[in-house]
Amino acid sequence: MEHQCVLILDFGGQYAQLIARRVRELGVYCEVHPHTLNLGKAAQLEPIGIIFSGGQDSAYTEDSPKCDPGVYRLGVPILGIGYGAQLIAHQQGGKVTTPDRRERGRVKVNVNADSRLFLGLAPEQDVWMSHPGCIEQLPPGFARTAHSGATPYAAFESTGLDKTPLFGLQFHPETEQTDSGKEILRTFLFTVCGATGDWTMADYAARAVEEIRAQVGDGKVLLALSGGVDSSVVAALLFKAIGSQLSCIFVDHGLMRKDEGNEIMQAFKNLKLNLVRVDAAERFLSKLAGVTDPERKRKIIGEEFIRVFEEQAKKIGKVDFLAQGTIYPDIIESGTGGKDVLKSHHNVGGLPERIDFREIIEPVRTLFKSEVRALGTELGLPACLTGRQPFPGPGLAVRVIGEITREKLEILREADFIFRNEITKAGIAPEISQYFAVLTDMRSVGINGEKRTYEHTLVLRAVVTCDFMTAQWARIPHNVLASASARITASVRGINRVVYDITDKPPGAIEWE
Repeated sequence: MEHQCVLILDFGGQYAQLIARRVRELGVYCEVHPHTLNLGKAAQLEPIGIIFSGGQDSAYTEDSPKCDPGVYRLGVPILGIGYGAQLIAHQQGGKVTTPDRRERGRVKVNVNADSRLFLGLAPEQDVWMSHPGCIEQLPPGFARTAHSGATPYAAFESTGLDKTPLFGLQFHPETEQTDSGKEILRTFLFTVCGATGDWTMADYAARAVEEIRAQVGDGKVLLALSGGVDSSVVAALLFKAIGSQLSCIFVDHGLMRKDEGNEIMQAFKNLKLNLVRVDAAERFLSKLAGVTDPERKRKIIGEEFIRVFEEQAKKIGKVDFLAQGTIYPDIIESGTGGKDVLKSHHNVGGLPERIDFREIIEPVRTLFKSEVRALGTELGLPACLTGRQPFPGPGLAVRVIGEITREKLEILREADFIFRNEITKAGIAPEISQYFAVLTDMRSVGINGEKRTYEHTLVLRAVVTCDFMTAQWARIPHNVLASASARITASVRGINRVVYDITDKPPGAIEWE
């Protein structure tokens, strides 16, 4: 079946993907496209509503990002958030300027209870503000629906029932810091746009199986199976769709965590998959020798993965398709769709130009991590796979800062194992979204007994997040950190200093490289 669709136009804001996540959490399918999306393509999506994301520019400047004004003639409700609200005001004839005093962070606003978006809400709301510009004058035919001490038009909407509903919010309802944000989005989707909430993982699974069968026909598929959540779910989905036509290759590139290769093979032992383990550690490490730039690491690893899969495909026979566990955040962070590159994921921005497969199959490329987990549960995968912590495709290559050597990898494996073990022993693992160790390229002076040492500094990293697009550093009890540090410095040769990373995302990323 075809789902109702909400179109999200991305104007470069840090929360564009978070908006999409919130919309889907409410059971409504949505797609994120760059603000330059062709009007014809936008119309083909037949959206029931459109959301303009935030952005870092001011809508009134000549070189600020703009969408085709024809989008307003599509006749569907539009909600502008942050920059998106300013753009609506600017394009509809209002005035946007740079304010003398900007509001950032958590702010109290007064809302009009008669507004179509704020029905049933308390008159005072705590919201999250982050905007460079300010609406000084509303366009004709619009009314103010919220204000704060420094933002006279914190929200507005078009008036008159004969007009296409247009709404603007200078604050961000998609963030957890806006108390009633979910309710505001729900009202826009269901009351204003007429959404029915037809987006479920059961429907997605059924549709994906049909599409895979139609695409593959009687061909053969090779899946890059890392043992992570994404590729594991893709394996279950492909197996359900095409059965024995699927071959899974686990490439042990020598960059896995301690004992991880054996654990992955054991986890899939009872799933009846045709799974082959390829020991490729030597070739990967030789290719990475002397490389320090993280983007080069990712691209080298991405290309070498492809070369290994091509070799395995020849052993299997004629293989037309390569399948990957690419998900939505991979695509966004790799700079597709007009976005800046945060980091090239080995399975997106790290792919080589020449690939000896007819097509690449990525059946979960439009899903967020939480949706992938839900899909895995729908397909009957065990919790040990669907609940597994994210682990980057390049593995420890992006957790060893600087040049990669066997010695550094062994140091990091042992230290990382101890840290994860301490988290498990403390019983706080379910509270933390991701936790791991990073071996820096910095050395510092220390003392071992009465001898001076000059050894590596290790970073411990742990975050709490609902979507991995934003994250907060985890408040791990000090006694747990102290125990991990003591064990690591006492038993792992080569480390004499342990530090804890207390950086949120943004400004930092979750991984260090």
